[in-house]
Amino acid sequence: MAFKIGLLGFGTVGSGTVQILQNPTLRHPLLHDITLHRVGVRSLDKPRPIELAPDLLTTDLEAIVTDPEVDVVVELIGGLEPARSLILKAIAHKKHVVTANKAVIARYSDEIFDAANAAGVYVMIEAAVAGGIPVIQPLRQALSVNRLHRVTGIINGTTNYILTRMQREGADFTDVLADAQALGYAEADPTADVDGLDAADKIAILAALAFGGRVNLTEVYCEGIRNVTASDIAYAEDLGFVIKLLATAQRDIPDDAAPGTTDRLQVRVHPTLLPKDHPLASVNDVFNAVLIEGDPIGQVMFFGPGAGMGPTASAVVSDIQTIAAALKSAAAAPTSLNPLMACIHEHYCTITPMEDLVTRFYARLLSKDQPGVIGKIGTCFGNHDVSLESIVQIDSHQDLAEIVVVTHNVREGNFRQALDEMRHFEAVSEIPSTLRVL
Repeated sequence: MAFKIGLLGFGTVGSGTVQILQNPTLRHPLLHDITLHRVGVRSLDKPRPIELAPDLLTTDLEAIVTDPEVDVVVELIGGLEPARSLILKAIAHKKHVVTANKAVIARYSDEIFDAANAAGVYVMIEAAVAGGIPVIQPLRQALSVNRLHRVTGIINGTTNYILTRMQREGADFTDVLADAQALGYAEADPTADVDGLDAADKIAILAALAFGGRVNLTEVYCEGIRNVTASDIAYAEDLGFVIKLLATAQRDIPDDAAPGTTDRLQVRVHPTLLPKDHPLASVNDVFNAVLIEGDPIGQVMFFGPGAGMGPTASAVVSDIQTIAAALKSAAAAPTSLNPLMACIHEHYCTITPMEDLVTRFYARLLSKDQPGVIGKIGTCFGNHDVSLESIVQIDSHQDLAEIVVVTHNVREGNFRQALDEMRHFEAVSEIPSTLRVL
């Protein structure tokens, strides 16, 4: 039984995908049954590192998704359009789909999976979240028997590289970002990475899989690393922490919740102070990791390269192979979807507002270097039910004192109200940094 692939996009990941498909030796024997049928490109004349027969290439992407000979459409062009429309058209023509497009899946998963379920086809997304790290299929299958509590990830290599360099070298964000761009680790426009948008797309996908309900991306709190300074990283080090951009999804069931309530979640992306002995604290440079916690399994961590031609292509071809295996084993009942591979949840999870989050906080304040300031700050926090673990004057320069505060677990709304009040204190010059502490 042969399976024909229509590939949309022949860039970095597309080239890696072709390399694997054209060289199945010493790989899974099922790859011998998978053939490249058509490859959609923007230009036929562009030089490419891999040579393909001219009749395989076409600029007509719609012709690929409607071709009756194509079994699986692999979308690797990126962006929202025409990727979304091509995926939907492929589904309408009964094609199975493999995509690495986190932006499309995070925004249009309801539309895409509803269409796929109705058409009786698979949509596979392993490469959309963590490059070569296999986390989607474990969540769908091996870990689905657990009651999952939390998924926490370092799932953007660019920001992890920048924060690692800042920690090692004591460098400032802007200087390291410029180096990252020169080395190709950051885009010319780094907004999606450094402002947390890329990680937000990914955690929305992971949250939906882990907790069995759809997640509205607009409700995912997103805060990037632009305001993290070398001073914050140094103070974190002194306090026994490292700073990482964490994407977190976790159950958030209030004490007064009705029996059976399971779909209220916290889903958020922000820089976080991690204790140095935390499993994610040693994940450095461009590497990614996802920590999954549940019952009865406890903690499981997936670690590896989160991007790049080879790792991402590995995930893409793995999805192709999974579809081929499912079709081969279900040849006698081709209209029956395997529920472990299909998207079976239809409701939206309730996302807890950030002001209701209970966590520890780190804050750095600049105030006039005069008696009574620390006492006034402490009293203000106390008036807003913010319990302090420590409040220390670290340094003073140009008549300003630098004060670092670490709280116990407090409600975020209370903490923010206290800071808003302090900003009106005559003695408080600035509050340059506030970070959450795990």
